Amino acid sequence: MVLVSKMSTRNIARFWEWGKKIICVGRNYKDHAIELKNAIPSEPVLFLKPPSAYVREGSPILLPFYTSSLHHEVELGVLIGQGGTAIPQSSAMDHVAGYVLCLDMTARDVQDECKSKGLPWTLAKAFNTSCPISDFIPKEKIPDPGNINLWLKVNHIVKQNGSTSQMIFSIPYLIKYISQIISLEEGDLILTGTPKGVSSVQEQDELQAGIDGIVTMTFKVDRKKKI
Repeated sequence: MVLVSKMSTRNIARFWEWGKKIICVGRNYKDHAIELKNAIPSEPVLFLKPPSAYVREGSPILLPFYTSSLHHEVELGVLIGQGGTAIPQSSAMDHVAGYVLCLDMTARDVQDECKSKGLPWTLAKAFNTSCPISDFIPKEKIPDPGNINLWLKVNHIVKQNGSTSQMIFSIPYLIKYISQIISLEEGDLILTGTPKGVSSVQEQDELQAGIDGIVTMTFKVDRKKKI
């Protein structure tokens, strides 16, 4: 049985103020999996970020004190407008309110250590400011989210440039897959993976990212002070 929740009157364009969870898909671009020497997944690799990971343009990305290798990952975020459980792939896009350009900031050295020990990725992925986001993008502005170009520059040098057509798992499939395991709610954000070209950033670096013809955003990196 498919369970569908009703739309609310909350302002979806300010989802970061009240959305409950960020569901991230790892290794969803073959070339990115290869560049990190990971196996190509046969089913989606999922991890979570808390809402405290959100940071908006004008505020800095804070480099955690416990990492010396903070990496950028530019991604298309899919914003859920109508929640549900076990959503069929055929109607999955009806649950999408719009899109967001996102960065999945990753403490790569910490992630590598966690992977080697078989530990969760929380310290590497879920810290405060680990999910920089653009303004909300209405659904009608991206009629084909499976064929848009994402790019990212560090200090004006292009590091990532790839198309969502390279994703291993499509957005409708991801919505179906995730909602079978984790009920989706209005305001939830799904990060759909990153193309190849990830690299480390340093304190005072400037990151610019965009979706061709749709949106751009700029963030500075700052150092979080150890207490």
